[in-house]
Amino acid sequence: MNNKYIAIEGVIGVGKTTLTRLLQPRYNAEILLEVVEDNPFLPKFYGDRDRYAFQTQIFFLLSRYHQQYQAVPAALRRGALVSDYTFAKDELFAWLNLKDDELAMYGRVHAALGEKIPRPDLIVYLRADHDVLMRRIALRDRPFERDMDPDYIRELAAAYDAWLSRLTDIPVLTIETNHLDYLSRAEDLDRVVDLIAAALEQAAPADAPEAQLRALQQGRVAAFQQFHREREATNGSAVDPLIHYLLLVEEVGELATALRRIAADRRRSTTAGPAALDEAIAAHRPALREELADLLAHLLRLANDTGIDLEQAYLDKMRLQLAAAPHGDGPHVD
Repeated sequence: MNNKYIAIEGVIGVGKTTLTRLLQPRYNAEILLEVVEDNPFLPKFYGDRDRYAFQTQIFFLLSRYHQQYQAVPAALRRGALVSDYTFAKDELFAWLNLKDDELAMYGRVHAALGEKIPRPDLIVYLRADHDVLMRRIALRDRPFERDMDPDYIRELAAAYDAWLSRLTDIPVLTIETNHLDYLSRAEDLDRVVDLIAAALEQAAPADAPEAQLRALQQGRVAAFQQFHREREATNGSAVDPLIHYLLLVEEVGELATALRRIAADRRRSTTAGPAALDEAIAAHRPALREELADLLAHLLRLANDTGIDLEQAYLDKMRLQLAAAPHGDGPHVD
């Protein structure tokens, strides 16, 4: 289970946090627990969903983002991780609770933040009947859950079923928990561990690297950064901006060598004018291609090490330069 990321999901009260804590010693893993009680809008939301839905949802979104953005990659560099929630599930609650302009605004923020969060290797979806869920919620007796509408739990369970049945990019293991008591019965926990092991083995196709590369064909810098973030988390690479800076400088030197060779070939060419440069570039294009790819890879890693969204930084830079440029001039890089 080295460097695997398992997320436990399910409706309120199904037992996500309990299972997460029990799996920690089994996998010698770190755990990431959702911070629910800190949301100041949650008690008001359970009393008046329509009025407090947007404030509650945005608070959760930003809280989950800040918790996962650094914690997940850092944990995966050290080993395995088990979490009692996924970042993606935040959108499920938004679909259920928000409408119209609020939902549209939320969707834009969620999409922008979600690109930066590593996805789990497996989602373990815990299910239970409605009466079982309500009994478990009552037993744990959280003050802000005492006035919870039972119909909300029904709606939430239906939303979870619909969401996870449509999910195609992350493997989902569904476990019925009505008659499981993995807190008191070791054999129940053993069964869950065996199911997870089988699901992880099945979810590791031989062409996984090819699937990652296909995702990069979107052509977005954010996807490139996410690719390197996940690769380094899987490989256990240390965050070290100095190393990637030195590697970046080394690649610039190799690129300069290739360009000097192009210049020399151009001077020796018997072809006149721009055609001489075209011939020289064509002769060295494979080397240029390789060096530029290496340069980009180290630049993306350096951006990841320093917590910079490179795509957004570039867009911000170009936006400023276009605003400052005289009419008709294009952006310049300085």
